[in-house]
Formats: sequence, structure tokens, C-alpha cells
Amino acid sequence: MVEENANVRQAVKVYKALGEPTRIKIALLLTEETTLCCSDIESKLESVASSTLSHHLKQLTDCGLLNLRKDGTYIYYSVNREMAQKYAPYLLE
Repeated sequence: MVEENANVRQAVKVYKALGEPTRIKIALLLTEETTLCCSDIESKLESVASSTLSHHLKQLTDCGLLNLRKDGTYIYYSVNREMAQKYAPYLLE
């Protein structure tokens, strides 16, 4: 029962994060491109301000849907495929 509740809470976090169309676009972009830094994501989305993009990336990372890797001053994002497969398989189609 405890594990079931944890799964429900995790699902709610993921679905809340994906409730914003821009976040779905980011996640879909990262499933195609594998790994991108913030500036690359920003240039591909075009209409998103960097401060807004940072907020979206934080939401997706906090719910576990994105992984991040720091390399010097850059942060690279990628989709956590295990999490996507479990809660948002649509992203991997």
C-alpha cells in the first residue's frame, strides 16, 4: 500500500509537470535529441524566454522526468527513459 501511494504521488508530479504544453515540447525535443543544454533547447523552441525555460526545466527535473548532468558551467538535460516509460510512454513513441 505504501509503494502504491508513492507511485500515485509520483504520477501526479509527472502529470502536473506535463500539464504545460511547453514542457511537453521540451520533453519531446529531448527524446529526439537525447541530450541538450539550456541554450540549445532555447534556440530550438524560439518563443520561450530563458527565465521561463529554466522554470520549465526545473519542474521537469524535480518530478524525475529529466536527468541533468553538469559539465563546467553548462547543464545538459536528457529524458529519464525509465520514468517516461512508466508514467508518460507517449513521449517515447
